Amino acid sequence: MNVNMRGVFPIITTPFQNTGDLDETGLRNIIRFCLRAGSHGVVTPVNSSEFYSLTDEERRQVVEITVNEVAGKVPVIAGVAGTSLEHAAYHAKYAVAAGADSLIAFPPYVKKASPDEIVQYYQVIDEIAGGRPVWIQNDMPPLGTQMSPELIARIVNATNSTHYVKEECVPAGHNITKIRSLTGNKLKAVHGGKGAIYIMDEYARGLDGTMPACAVIDLYVDLWNMLEGGDMEGANRLFNTMLPFISMASLHVVCLHKEVLYRRGIIENTYARTGGGIPLDEYDRKRLKVILADIQPLFKL
Repeated sequence: MNVNMRGVFPIITTPFQNTGDLDETGLRNIIRFCLRAGSHGVVTPVNSSEFYSLTDEERRQVVEITVNEVAGKVPVIAGVAGTSLEHAAYHAKYAVAAGADSLIAFPPYVKKASPDEIVQYYQVIDEIAGGRPVWIQNDMPPLGTQMSPELIARIVNATNSTHYVKEECVPAGHNITKIRSLTGNKLKAVHGGKGAIYIMDEYARGLDGTMPACAVIDLYVDLWNMLEGGDMEGANRLFNTMLPFISMASLHVVCLHKEVLYRRGIIENTYARTGGGIPLDEYDRKRLKVILADIQPLFKL
């Protein structure tokens, strides 16, 4: 299946009503915002979507709504990580039925699996994907399982279409170089994560894209376009301007992204479920005001 997986693929934040229920209108608004910003694809539900706090039915709803709203404009990568092989298979089956273009998962995230079990886990997802691109998400604990480049290469070689990697374990750049050397032409794409904090190093190592959260996705798209256009001076300048935001987001995670989406008029409240990150207090809001004063003039939307 030929799907272009190069560029900026934002993770769609899952908005909730003040009651804690899923906010479908807000979700559609976020997706439209990402598309207008020039995103090359979208990813959900994964870490920055608060997938761990969603019921299985809500995860299904999020995928279905996203596929419906995107309507084929860009690829939709559906998060299908499970607590077990069987749980991941359940999510993979409905994501394929919903029309997702690609699947992404890290290994079982409650009771950790052995290397052999991890390979089997991806083989099952790969079979269900039916030729769709499947992404190995290599992320740090507690949710992720830090996999060696050798294990990732083993998965790539043991599957038909699990030939895509989102690398989020440190040292990310070194891992990307090693994975590429071990997989050769079989590796179709490798993206970075962690808010693109390592993107300047990763791009020099042959990065194919990045999957950041979506609150300032218009800036990430601009940054990527500068890199692709060879404007390294402009890319470095923009990255350095974004760095305080990226740093703050690494601490507050979903809570910060929702605060910014709210301030940008895209969602109606900042409700986050348990585990959504560290809530902002009055000092954080003062710091965010300073950070936004620097990056707001660069917003396209």
